[in-house]
Order: sequence, then structure tokens, then C-alpha cells
Amino acid sequence: MSSLFIFGAKYLFILSLIIGAVYFLWQPRSVQIQMLKLSAVSLPLIYIASLLAGFLYYDPRPFVIGHFIPLIPHFADNGFPSDHALLVAAVAIIVTLFNKRVGVLLWVIAVLVAVSRVSVGVHHFIDVFASMIICVAITVPVFYWLNKKTAK
Repeated sequence: MSSLFIFGAKYLFILSLIIGAVYFLWQPRSVQIQMLKLSAVSLPLIYIASLLAGFLYYDPRPFVIGHFIPLIPHFADNGFPSDHALLVAAVAIIVTLFNKRVGVLLWVIAVLVAVSRVSVGVHHFIDVFASMIICVAITVPVFYWLNKKTAK
């Protein structure tokens, strides 16, 4: 079981990127442009918000607090928010706004990555949950703002 968590924590995020890229490439040019606009605005904002969140809140990693060796090697730095969870949640929310079915698949992967990161001992629940909240809280309003601007 631990090998599944290790795989999920280290490599599963790649599947999310592949699915997101394939979905993007299969879309008509107009949808690709909308996705690129959304990504160009929301991804830098997500990144800045994650840096700000990490600056404002320090959460020592579980293996630091619990004095154990995690299942995957990791630096003993701030675990908040989770970069892996941030990446897969960003892909998931962007695709979800264009296709709910593919979005659900990507959210399942995002949850599996998050659970894996917690299970291997490199993140707390709050680290991965906050990453997902940051992505949704930024991307959804940007999506509606961009659509409102293009509707005029």
C-alpha cells in the first residue's frame, strides 16, 4: 500500500498534466484561446497567492513535528501550501470550467495526489486543502471576469 502512496505523491501529478494537455489540444482554436487567456491570468495569481499564503502561515512538515522519516525524501521546509496539490488543482479547475466530465477525472487525480502527499508524511491536510481552495478561489472569479469582458 505504501508504494501506491509513494507513486501518488511523486508521480501521479504527471497524469493530470497529460490529461489537461490532451484535452487542450483536442479543443477547437476558440476554446484553446479561452483556456490560454484563463491560464495566463489565473496561474500567476495562484502562484502569487501561494507564496503569500506560505509567507503568512508556517506549517512544519509532519515528519518534522512527528520526528519520523517520511516515505519520500523531502526538505524540512514550510509545507504550506502544497505545490503538488496546487499544480493538480490548478489544472483541474481550469479544465472543469470548460468540461465537467474531464474536470471530475482531474479532481479525482487531485484528491489522490493530496491524499498521497499526506499519507507519505510530507504534508498535513490543511496544506493540500488550502492549495485546492486557492486555485478555485482565484480561477473561478477570473473565468467569469474574462467571460464578462468578452461578452461586451
